[in-house]
Amino acid sequence: MSTVTALSSRIDPVARARALGPTVVAVADEIERSQEIPEPVLSELHDSRLLRMLLPRSVGGDQVEPWVYLHTIEEMGRHDGSVAWNMFVANSAALIAPFIPLESAKAIYADPRSAIAWGPPNRHRASAVPGGYRVTGEWHFASGSRQANWMGAHCQVVEPDGSLRKNRFGRPTMRTLLMPKHQTTPIHNWTTLGMRGTASEGYSIKDVFVPEAFSGTREDPSLRRDRGKLYAFTTQGLYAVGVAGVALGIARAMLDAFVALASDKTPRGLERLADAPVVQSNVARHEATLGSARAWLTDILKEVWATADDVEPIGSAERAKVRLGCTQAIHASLEVADRTFKAAGASAIFIGTPFERRFRDIHTLSQQIQSREAHYEAVGKVMLNGDPDGTFM
Repeated sequence: MSTVTALSSRIDPVARARALGPTVVAVADEIERSQEIPEPVLSELHDSRLLRMLLPRSVGGDQVEPWVYLHTIEEMGRHDGSVAWNMFVANSAALIAPFIPLESAKAIYADPRSAIAWGPPNRHRASAVPGGYRVTGEWHFASGSRQANWMGAHCQVVEPDGSLRKNRFGRPTMRTLLMPKHQTTPIHNWTTLGMRGTASEGYSIKDVFVPEAFSGTREDPSLRRDRGKLYAFTTQGLYAVGVAGVALGIARAMLDAFVALASDKTPRGLERLADAPVVQSNVARHEATLGSARAWLTDILKEVWATADDVEPIGSAERAKVRLGCTQAIHASLEVADRTFKAAGASAIFIGTPFERRFRDIHTLSQQIQSREAHYEAVGKVMLNGDPDGTFM
């Protein structure tokens, strides 16, 4: 039994991530180079159950509170951005479990090493056929696909008469089709600035039949099978929580690294960084920026949880709060990371420093959909005009 396995039965997820952190740091260069999480680290990650935090208890998951999830992803983000990202993605994909038949979810997650990966929706459509669907297409940005053993494809559905299937809101439905990974073909195209270890590459599917029982839709929270406040949060909201956790962790690591650097570094012709009033002031400001964003998001998640129903999804106002808190946490993290990188001077630019990979990682994260500036506009619209159609996610 590994150290992490022994610990996991009696300590919380944050402590599990902290215990695994040094092991991850030791192989961080290999993860970036190979785009794989090597053994025995991958086994320890599965043993820690950190890929099952959002999975329902009905299928062997831990179903943790969203702020516990946030802090766990953040803790791993302090050690390695790519591993934290793949943790959040595996947990986000597990949110499909409450929307498919119980027996199907149990079949997928019976293997303690099971994880689902997928790319975001695109133009591809699946054809409805007797007993399920046939799908052909190509998807990209499938983070964690090298560790996954199941893949998903988000598709609109074409009925036998050629029409698009509609959901209860009158819009074309987006259905998620799940299949064993061996039925897909990887497309090795993840050559990026940062987050290289996520292997967020593409995959293709050619005329695969997916049984109805291994499909579901996440777009309507009322369709979920499992009770519990966690699943009253929307999947998009919990996605944003995961990205915020990664960002907070990377920024925290950069700020801590700068504090350590400032204690030793004396730039040419200047005083020691730690003795410079402007550096002292900026470090305090960065701590306040990062800490307040983290605390506010934590408070929002706890506040929404306290009033969430065991069955009904949270309302638009609560969804907007979660979105705003996550967006602010991401942007506060970017601000602190940028300012810390600049303050470190030439000490930050060399490969292998505590700054350069994290700088690349957080700026790759900044281009992801959850980091968009447009989220402020969307939330402001709800705050000022409400959400009469109930469409805010």
